[in-house]
Amino acid sequence: MKLKYVIYPLIFLGIAYLVYYRISANKKLETSGTGTGAKGSQANKDGKNQHMAVNGIVVQPVSFANQLDITGTIEANESVALQSEVSGLVTGIFFKEGSNVTKGSVLVKINDRDIQAQLQESLTKQNLSATNENRARQLLQKGAISQEEYDTALADLKSLKAQAQLIRAQLAKTSIIAPFSGKIGLRSISSGVYITPSTVIANLLSTNPVKISFSVPEKYMAQIKVNSTITFRTDGSAQLYTGKVFALEPGINAQTRTLQVKALAANTNNELRPGSFAKISLTLDKIDNAILIPNQAIIPVLKGKTVFISYNGKAKQVEVQSGTRTDENILITSGLKIGDTVLTTGALSLKDEAPVKVSVVKN
Repeated sequence: MKLKYVIYPLIFLGIAYLVYYRISANKKLETSGTGTGAKGSQANKDGKNQHMAVNGIVVQPVSFANQLDITGTIEANESVALQSEVSGLVTGIFFKEGSNVTKGSVLVKINDRDIQAQLQESLTKQNLSATNENRARQLLQKGAISQEEYDTALADLKSLKAQAQLIRAQLAKTSIIAPFSGKIGLRSISSGVYITPSTVIANLLSTNPVKISFSVPEKYMAQIKVNSTITFRTDGSAQLYTGKVFALEPGINAQTRTLQVKALAANTNNELRPGSFAKISLTLDKIDNAILIPNQAIIPVLKGKTVFISYNGKAKQVEVQSGTRTDENILITSGLKIGDTVLTTGALSLKDEAPVKVSVVKN
């Protein structure tokens, strides 16, 4: 029983000590926090007078070639799907697939026996009519027949000559002739097959030079000129090719708001294939005293674009107008002048009239 009276007071004293210790520790923390806050407040107060360290560039005039990067398609200089004007059996094929053919050469022949027979019949009638016309003319000169009778004989002769010309035209349609020199593709017919005017025999393409077809946005139309030089690459080759603009569409496409342009490029080795995708660079104009600044210096705002410049040791926000953007720089058309120091870092945290310490870097 006596031990109980000793243990309980000791436990009570221990708990009381722990409570006292915790209260004292909390007071010390509060005192320490208040002191730190006061110091931080003072530091913040003093920080208002500190300059923010930023990087910047000094605007210098440079020569800038305004390049427009667009995509286009390589096309054959001339292209046609060979088809017959008449129906009939194919009696001869006179080209090799994938070979070069010359203008005027016969490529395919269609059975023409019935037309040849019609022509012979027409020529026979024409010869007989010519004899009758000659006899009638002699009789007219002697007064043996009237002018009307002679005119009838002459009209018969002219009619038969016209019929013969019509048959010759039909006969010519049985020979399919190359309309221009080029390379012929794979044929879809064989000798002895019956073809109609809707049958595509093969494709004929002229591929030296080739055409490059592309479109440019409406805002650049005044800068596109005939004989402008373009450079382009294709996915099938790492070589850089050059071409020259030779034609512009007279009007703007109302749906896409673009101007259709075509250029010519040499294709001596037939490396450029019609239908290929072309990555085109077009030089629009050259500016001798251009102002270029890094892209990261631009701050988009509701009404346009702004940048920060250093003016009397402080950041000053100015509105700018921009032009062409490259991978690294952007062309400034108004708002900046030569000698301005444009801030390139800290743009999102800067405020107008904030003190800055600028480290000038080379652009």
